[in-house]
Amino acid sequence: MKVERIIPIKITKKDAEKYIKIIAREQRFDVVKIKCLGGGSFGLAFLVRTSNDEFVIKFLRATDMLDNEIASLDILSKNCPIPFPKVLFARKADNNIPLDLYVMTKVAGKNAFYSFGFLLASKKKRMQFADDVTTALHQIHEVKNDKFGSILNATYDTWLEFYREFAVTILEKARELHSNNQLSNKIMQAMEKAWACFDVIFSEKVNEACLIHGDLNLVNIFIDNGRLSAFIDPLNTMYADREYDLFQFNNLTGKRFKLSQTYIEKYGASKYCQEKLAFYGLWNEVFCYIKSGVLVPIIMNPLVKNMNKVVKSL
Repeated sequence: MKVERIIPIKITKKDAEKYIKIIAREQRFDVVKIKCLGGGSFGLAFLVRTSNDEFVIKFLRATDMLDNEIASLDILSKNCPIPFPKVLFARKADNNIPLDLYVMTKVAGKNAFYSFGFLLASKKKRMQFADDVTTALHQIHEVKNDKFGSILNATYDTWLEFYREFAVTILEKARELHSNNQLSNKIMQAMEKAWACFDVIFSEKVNEACLIHGDLNLVNIFIDNGRLSAFIDPLNTMYADREYDLFQFNNLTGKRFKLSQTYIEKYGASKYCQEKLAFYGLWNEVFCYIKSGVLVPIIMNPLVKNMNKVVKSL
């Protein structure tokens, strides 16, 4: 995975509406309504309604995302009992539309994070949700490969060979940002303490290269009528340590549903699983900051606190 700042391609809602009309002419469909569904640092999604159908168009604001996102949705949808969006067609950037994009089916429901009433559901309902999510994720993890790394080019013999290289690069970039007063002492100190414990935290060998989603937090888990209905937006899907898919469960309001705890209770975990999840979570959030230049305190602060707590216990 590249560890570098990405300058996102500019796109406004007005731009997107213009581009959608170009796509409509090319693909010969009518447009009844366009609705912005939102997005992140490098993607922007729109619901498009025609006279007899509806689908989602995702514009990619970085130039190297298209092939991996399409491949990720394809392989995950083939190996998961829960629906993923199906890619209908893709379009590379050109003079008319300066962003890569793809068109996909709309999945049922809405994301669990913004379903505020769901947070107050009964314990029984929340635990059923956790059971459904972890069962589906484990089925994805049952897909194995003989090498670790990207689904498009897995070449590493061991997980540690892949992840140590990635973690070192993030640490070096973080030190550079810190020296330029772009990363706080608090975050940098937590990273340095964690790095000093790296060999202990990752002392147990990861024996299997498992397919992972890569970004399965509550924003990317959909519910419909209070039940799990779909997964969306895989990121950095790869063959990896299956526990690398669990740290996102602890972000946002995931702990309310005990997602990580449920997975571990059902399928087991490595000796230093909690320490690894703390490390994975902090390093991933710093990685996102390096790429986007956007630091999200509501996510970063708990990760720093947890990392410091974990290090003390080693």
